[in-house]
Amino acid sequence: MRKKGVKNFIFFLKEAAKKSPFVFALFTLSIIALLFLEVWNKFSPLPAHDWLSINLKQIKISNPEDFSFAVFGDNKNSHFVFEKLLTKIENDRQISFAIDIGDLVYDGEKEKYRYFLKQIRRNFHKPFLVAMGNHELKGDGRGLYYEIFGPFFYSFKIGRTCFIVLDDANGSLGLWQREWLENELKNARDCVHRLVFMHIPLYDPRGGIHHHCLSKKTAEELLGLFKKYRVTYIFTSHIHSYFSGKWGGIPYIITGGAGAELWGTDPRHSFFHYLKLSVKGEKLNIKVVRLHSPDYEWIDRLTYAAWLYTYAFLRIHGLELALLLIVIGFGILIVHSFRKENNR
Repeated sequence: MRKKGVKNFIFFLKEAAKKSPFVFALFTLSIIALLFLEVWNKFSPLPAHDWLSINLKQIKISNPEDFSFAVFGDNKNSHFVFEKLLTKIENDRQISFAIDIGDLVYDGEKEKYRYFLKQIRRNFHKPFLVAMGNHELKGDGRGLYYEIFGPFFYSFKIGRTCFIVLDDANGSLGLWQREWLENELKNARDCVHRLVFMHIPLYDPRGGIHHHCLSKKTAEELLGLFKKYRVTYIFTSHIHSYFSGKWGGIPYIITGGAGAELWGTDPRHSFFHYLKLSVKGEKLNIKVVRLHSPDYEWIDRLTYAAWLYTYAFLRIHGLELALLLIVIGFGILIVHSFRKENNR
């Protein structure tokens, strides 16, 4: 019975090809194109390789006692806000490079990284450094991130300013990274500024039911290290807002306003922004640069979030969606016609 049904369906497809060759050809080509896109997404070349190594070498500071750089996080495949942020930093001649501290993409799919890097190459021509966020763990995860960017954690030095970039994307550091961190902090004792960059904050400044941060044990261990080696400043993101304060006497800033949906409606915290840090000898000046944000009402914030992910999906997978809808539409027509013929 099943074999007969398959034979009848194949026969009907042949008849459909004879009666409506154009429609059938379009249906077939859509399937082929859809399969090709899926294969391309899986096996296409990487959008970059050794990104961090290349960009670190491109940092050129004429005066290591007087330079500026930008810090931000949580763009997560944002289009309009993130590109405006990049353009604004690009046009600031004082800024020499930028550090994006995680959630670069919505998930670790190659096409989303391709889109992210295309945005940077189109709008930004200065060294661009990254840290790993929890959204980079999704999809193809650590493997793809490492192939594109390189080390999960690293450090570099400009004059008397030491930069330490950590990987706490899964909520911990692990023994190997923790030992590496302590060694880096020891080596940084002769620096005037010891700056730590990580995605997930040690604590959630909102308190109460909010716990968008590291576990208490991990946070206390890290804070102990930071206090022991007198870290100058801690920069994190993960919470899509702006907060500043001190953890155990160490100043921190949470900068999660690079384009992802904003959390909350408090105008003191919930706005798009980036940080401009200026090293002036033994001084570190920090400026919060605000960008246009949705109105401070929940309906506006929810509307923006819906538009953000819809637009990003259409930009990245719009062609696949169109082809899939064509295939489904023609498939429904063919099946409907097949049933109609069988019922006669």
